[in-house]
Amino acid sequence: MSDEPIDRVWALMDAVRLCMLSTWDGHRIHSRPMGAFLRRDESAIYFFTDERAHKDDEIRRFPQVCLAFADPDSQKYVSVSGTARVSADRGKINEFWSLGAKVWWGSPDNPNLRLLTVTPESAEYWDAPGSVVGAFKVAFALATGTTLDPGEHKSVTRP
Repeated sequence: MSDEPIDRVWALMDAVRLCMLSTWDGHRIHSRPMGAFLRRDESAIYFFTDERAHKDDEIRRFPQVCLAFADPDSQKYVSVSGTARVSADRGKINEFWSLGAKVWWGSPDNPNLRLLTVTPESAEYWDAPGSVVGAFKVAFALATGTTLDPGEHKSVTRP
């Protein structure tokens, strides 16, 4: 299989960077926005998290997660399923440290700061024309009685 769909998954995630992380607590699915650090060469997606957060407990009990990246303006979407783990890897935390993280944790040495690592196992993406082109296609389809081309939709494993 060509790496082209896998390349597209990583490119779309890189373009969006923010996603909804969904976890399971044994009773309900919980989703929350997270900023991603992508490392394709490590087959990993990293996030900062707080030890006091419920998602860390959920991940320890149920490590299967889903990441939903979306850019509605350009009609680009990626859903990634994978396995997550929580660590206190200070080397990686320092690698990703930024002014944005400082607002939340003050210092990379904050004892509550953790690193969430997601190893992707499968992904789907939808890559449709942008909203201006999409709006034109909708108008054309309505005027001509034709149906829309939904764009590209692929499923891949091990992105």
